[in-house]
Amino acid sequence: MYKLLLGLFSLCLTGCLDTKKPTLEEKNQGLVYCAEANPVSFNPQVTTTGSTIDIIANQLYDRLISIDPVTAEFQSELATDWEISPDGKAVTFTLREGVKFHSTNYFTPTRDFNADDVIFTFSRLFDVYNPYHFVGDANYPYFQSVGIDQLIRRIVRVSDYQVRFELFNAESSFLANMATDFAVVLSREYAMQLKAQEQLNLFDQYPIGTGPYIYKEYRRDHLVRYYRNTEYWKHKVDLEQLVYDITPNGTTRIAKMLTKECDVTAHPSSAQLSILANRADINVQKETNLNVGYWAFNTERPPFNDIRVRQALAHAIDIEKIMQAVFYGNGIRAQSILPPTSWAYQSQATMPAFNPELAKKLLNEAGLENGFDMTIWAMPVSRIYNPNARKMAELMQSDLRKIGVNVSIVEYEWNTFIQRIGEHRHDSVLLGWAADTPDPDNFFSPLLSCSATFSGKNPANWCDPAFDLLLTQALDTTDLAMRKRYYQQAQAMLVKELPLLPLAHGMRFQASSSDVEGIPLGPFGAISLANARKK
Repeated sequence: MYKLLLGLFSLCLTGCLDTKKPTLEEKNQGLVYCAEANPVSFNPQVTTTGSTIDIIANQLYDRLISIDPVTAEFQSELATDWEISPDGKAVTFTLREGVKFHSTNYFTPTRDFNADDVIFTFSRLFDVYNPYHFVGDANYPYFQSVGIDQLIRRIVRVSDYQVRFELFNAESSFLANMATDFAVVLSREYAMQLKAQEQLNLFDQYPIGTGPYIYKEYRRDHLVRYYRNTEYWKHKVDLEQLVYDITPNGTTRIAKMLTKECDVTAHPSSAQLSILANRADINVQKETNLNVGYWAFNTERPPFNDIRVRQALAHAIDIEKIMQAVFYGNGIRAQSILPPTSWAYQSQATMPAFNPELAKKLLNEAGLENGFDMTIWAMPVSRIYNPNARKMAELMQSDLRKIGVNVSIVEYEWNTFIQRIGEHRHDSVLLGWAADTPDPDNFFSPLLSCSATFSGKNPANWCDPAFDLLLTQALDTTDLAMRKRYYQQAQAMLVKELPLLPLAHGMRFQASSSDVEGIPLGPFGAISLANARKK
């Protein structure tokens, strides 16, 4: 295996040198991060793609509050304080003064961050009179899937540095959702400048935030470049510039690490870790992460609308073989959609076990004794919850052939892949989810609620009012024991109905040069390079 990987690295190096990438001078001035995909957008409001959020959220923007990765307590960010009304239907945020928005060659702010920016940012989600509400087809996938756009009644400007969110009803996960990487604060002044220039479509493409780095340029399939924000409110930023080298191929990313073209790389595969770990000049980080990899069925498309067919497919695949061949011992087999580290986790005794004979019997009962043809869409990028979707799909293809199901594997470039999954063109898909908060709802509403189906972010295309009711009941109470009971019922319902089959919970890995510090791996949320530095 070692010699094989070195051979692959050698083949990749020739191609690496032919492409225009960050120069040595640029690299010495900052840090080069090998990223696995192009960003879909430069506004976290309009995407849930993890590779994009890693590139933009914590680098360009700040949120009102965040969640401490160790204690899981809320922390102040752009809001210094917050107060919840006795009935839970109003949350008042006191805002930080003296925070400056980015100055770029396309925008120079004339004022500091204040309440107007908060109102503009979040009213865009629900207010049809906000001039940006319908820009991008009014698609705000995370907020729509968790119902924030339907929860906020209005946002009141109490003063320059105080805003009050008035809600239609109390919801226990509201603050957690406001602490996600999607809930960044945007510049109203910049938005109004573009409106006056009749260029509203540029707002999500050319970002203005308050974060540690300032956008400089983006060249598709090549790089994203940021400069240091010298006026960052939180602390001094050490790196003069930050470059994301867009490198979809995982082997090429590792090759670039070995030749010092990249300082940090995302998602090294389990097969490559032994090579990296033996290098004194490379550090490998490993962290337990709240995530799940799954196989979702398009439940609105025959024959996947038949529960017997979904059960048959689930019983036909050997997940233990997948764990060995894809995760190499660096993941655990899923016994629920929730990972074991979640406070609401309950192992499901009725999870489908490998049983090809039972699979054939179920297909016979469904009138498909001669089998059928289907597609499995495989992610073209490596993620925490699925380091090699193509290999996983090939293993499943082999297993399914034994029960008479003929599988074609479908792949697209990542952004095209995500778009077409949102249009529900697939039969089934290998995808996953890495949590943004430790709240269990983060695994349910964004993936499987009816709202997520309508916004195109429910890959199972599954909507069950009884399931949504469980989620609503869990959100309507702050009683932890009650919430846990509802989420356990939701977990059991998913195993019974099987809109998707949870496969594995992966470990989060990151490889970096030994002279790089300050890039922690957290149990949830996107990567932050705000404190990155070189020794």
